[in-house]
Amino acid sequence: SRRDFLLQSTIITTGSFLLPSFAFASVKSQHFGVQLYSFRNEMAKDAIGTLKQIASLGFKEIETARSQKGHYYGLAPAEMKSVCNDLEMNLKSGHVHLDDKWQQTMEEAVESGQEYLICSSMPSKGQSVDNYKKVAEEFNKAGEACKKLNLKFGYHNHEYEFESENNQVLYDVLLNDTEADLVHMELDLGWVIAAGKDPLDYFKKYPGRFPLWHLKDMDMDKKESTEFGKGGLDIPTMMAHRKESGVKHIFIEQEEYANNPLDSMKHNMAFLKKLS
Repeated sequence: SRRDFLLQSTIITTGSFLLPSFAFASVKSQHFGVQLYSFRNEMAKDAIGTLKQIASLGFKEIETARSQKGHYYGLAPAEMKSVCNDLEMNLKSGHVHLDDKWQQTMEEAVESGQEYLICSSMPSKGQSVDNYKKVAEEFNKAGEACKKLNLKFGYHNHEYEFESENNQVLYDVLLNDTEADLVHMELDLGWVIAAGKDPLDYFKKYPGRFPLWHLKDMDMDKKESTEFGKGGLDIPTMMAHRKESGVKHIFIEQEEYANNPLDSMKHNMAFLKKLS
């Protein structure tokens, strides 16, 4: 089964990469962020109150997601920045779409003080090499537009980007046809393993291309995110080799929960603390 394959791959990978004791030493100093989609219902009801709860868990960076109340959950961009700063958190990134409001999206991002604008899904339909090459051109242009405003543009993957056409993995096409200084990849580790791929292979093949992560454990049977340590992602190995990926910002994301988002994030943060 795919799950058995991944487990065997993990054993082989762990054996191939020696994990010295110092590999985890800097985990303690890593500033972890959270993707607010993890708290989507709570943010919709009480954005400021929810941000206070998130800060109490020790998170230092925030990544927003689109909501029915906009990118900033009903708050003005500058207000969102201020609230986060008051809670000693940094609004670092936001998930957005490339659409006819793109200029406004960039201008609001400047007001919010965030560094990254991450396209959260494919802007064009079509699981083909030709389409991904066209999308890569769009991404390079979006990256140039962001760069002029001192912003950074990026892309967040799901599972479908790892499908192939003519023996070419579509995600690889995207990586090969985008400029590294214009398109900053946010690698969702959970979706990578759900697609049957190994993130370590991408760290080796494209070193330094992934300045942002979504650290997400994945229930391989249900294809749903789960609490750290309960799924198929070898988090200790990922953390030990994160420098190879070029990661600077790690956002924890969990869409499904054993109980509620707050309890799940408490568990996840405790799991990471044990690594140090």
